Amino acid sequence: MAWLVGGGGGAGLLITSHWFFPLLASLFFLVLEVWNEAAECAFLWRRLSLSRWTFCNISQASKGAQTWKQYYLHRSQLEYQMARGKPSQDFTCKVISGHEEKIEGMAYLSAIEHRFDRQEKSVVCTVSADCTVRAWNVQEGTEIWSSSVQPAPLRRLLTIPERQLVITMDGQGTIKVWDGKTGKEQATFITPSTWCNLVLCGVPESPFLTVFHTDSLTRPSEDKPLSDSLPVGECWNVTWAPKKAARLIVLHEDRRTRNLSVTTFDISSKRSKNKVEILEAQEVASFILPKSVRKPHILESHGTDIILLGCGSELTVFSMTGDLLASFQDHHQTITSIWVDSFRVVTSSQDISLRVYTWKREKNTVVLKSCYHLLGGSHRWSSEFTDVACDNVSIVAVESRKCGKSILRAYSFNL
Repeated sequence: MAWLVGGGGGAGLLITSHWFFPLLASLFFLVLEVWNEAAECAFLWRRLSLSRWTFCNISQASKGAQTWKQYYLHRSQLEYQMARGKPSQDFTCKVISGHEEKIEGMAYLSAIEHRFDRQEKSVVCTVSADCTVRAWNVQEGTEIWSSSVQPAPLRRLLTIPERQLVITMDGQGTIKVWDGKTGKEQATFITPSTWCNLVLCGVPESPFLTVFHTDSLTRPSEDKPLSDSLPVGECWNVTWAPKKAARLIVLHEDRRTRNLSVTTFDISSKRSKNKVEILEAQEVASFILPKSVRKPHILESHGTDIILLGCGSELTVFSMTGDLLASFQDHHQTITSIWVDSFRVVTSSQDISLRVYTWKREKNTVVLKSCYHLLGGSHRWSSEFTDVACDNVSIVAVESRKCGKSILRAYSFNL
């Protein structure tokens, strides 16, 4: 068989199938081979990963062209599962118990950014009224270590995953630092007050711990070099903007109108050899909460200028200047805690459920989308979820039992 390919002048090129089809097949397989080689290129998968997630935690022990490809595929699949949330298909649920009293605080000791190399597990630490601090393997649902019984119930908890350190504070104002790998006590510091909050400041390479009294936001004190007064009324809640250095968001009463307001400050400071001195707290934005919004009891933030409020059973999202961006009424009872990170929001509630939301970019704007519920235990035995935290592979919540104890309910998504 042959074809005549020619122009208008009558001359033409005779193509015969005995050499044309083999040539076409050779070209096809050559192109396919080139695309296959390109698909295995580490540079391509690294570029795709960083363009989608900005920061990616690739293990230094894992090298080769496959590393970035596996990371991209694993993380994409996991995000799909965490956005869909189908039981048994996407995640497994474990009950973790061991504390004899109520759990007062919880935080991940493992890095929030997972490596996806099957070498790392999620680790959560808890403090309890039973006077112990403990570490748990989330995927296995087992205890890693437990401290000795302390002189007073433990009320506060911070972790520094980069240093593998756990910091606790008890009901008498004693701060202790623990080795996150072994649970051994590293240091002790006694504060003059039992009503203090713990705030971790600084960059991950050089973090430092700040201890301040809860009234230091509204009452100046000359003997505390790390405190300063802010021009606000009675303070209800405070949070840091995660993507802006030293941006503080305060929920407070307006001094003039007595209405609830949200004010954002940028804090400037100067670090010398022996101390850090606060120079100025500059107001960036402020707005009065609309009367249609119930009084909020939880304050969190996203990025540099998005504010989330827990208002009874309702989750509301505002811009820094007071624009109402979204409102969700997914819970039937009061929201007890809100977890916020770069990818999702998880709320816990007295209705013994968690609600998962995801951030989506639409037309150069970030919006929050409601996804699904994660259910807790039976109302016969449980009273509420009191706290929730999340990393890239799991969600852990503190479930309060009617007997007075607490357990952890861990939802591990399939890798």
